[in-house]
Amino acid sequence: MNDLRRLGATDFHILPLALGGNVFGWTADQTASFAVLDAFVAGGGSLIDTADVYSRWAPGNQGGESEAMIGAWLKRSGRRDDVLIATKVGMMPTETGSPLSADAIISGCEASLKRLGVDTIDLYYAHKDDPEVPLDEVAEAFASLVKAGKVRALGASNYHAARLKAAVDAARAAGLPHFQVLQPEYNLVSRHHFEGQLQDYCVEHNIGVLPYYGLASGFLTGKYRTPEDMRQSARGSGMAELIARKSGVLAAMDAVADETGATLAQIALAWLAAQPGVVAPIASATSVTQVEDLLGATRLTLDTGQLDRLTNAGA
Repeated sequence: MNDLRRLGATDFHILPLALGGNVFGWTADQTASFAVLDAFVAGGGSLIDTADVYSRWAPGNQGGESEAMIGAWLKRSGRRDDVLIATKVGMMPTETGSPLSADAIISGCEASLKRLGVDTIDLYYAHKDDPEVPLDEVAEAFASLVKAGKVRALGASNYHAARLKAAVDAARAAGLPHFQVLQPEYNLVSRHHFEGQLQDYCVEHNIGVLPYYGLASGFLTGKYRTPEDMRQSARGSGMAELIARKSGVLAAMDAVADETGATLAQIALAWLAAQPGVVAPIASATSVTQVEDLLGATRLTLDTGQLDRLTNAGA
């Protein structure tokens, strides 16, 4: 499977894999970041996902490091026309008001454009909902960016079903562009954020879904199977509950790996790509080897029996 998929009702057609940019300028330096980006595009990938807040959490960082790294790569590679850039606003602290106020959205976009070194952001997300900001204010701010040619399409991340519906309805009622893409947390062992009303709404209204944490922070690669494995990386400390509760998922994935010859990462991403509403999972990489492994998921088609076994194991 290596066909492009249309991203919801947008004009974008992408491989069933998006590259996460959260590691750029954090655990991937410039040399590693450029190599990862080069390998992703060489393998047929086009959608690169980042956010203004990446990677503010790292000591010494302010936020914007990932966008700046992608901007430097775009300048060096000359590949702007070959990729789609998605970024987000709404989690960077502001001196006044909400990070999702109209002023914050508009100024956030200007800052992201500057760091990325581009004239237009292809897909611009509200990074999280803020119930304190009127939906009309959010819709009008995003619409002004679309009208100005600074943004092509709009998305929402970390929205619940009722709020996504309300936001879309508010924009439509005002005749404004609405969210056409959703980025939720979703993977084989974390299902409750998306399955149910939110998934049903996205399928019914053709909102393209790009899940993050597709590999459950590395758990679904099989890297963390025992308490001893938790010491392998900084992420390992958060794996205790998954190791205790979800070892059956890894066993089911091992069986599918034996049948297909695929890696566990490829199986986890192929399962996601086969779920209703999902266009492409998002996954990040810090090396070319990891990129090549991830791209292998786009050529893997799991049969109905394999998908069902994985679904049941992860329930």
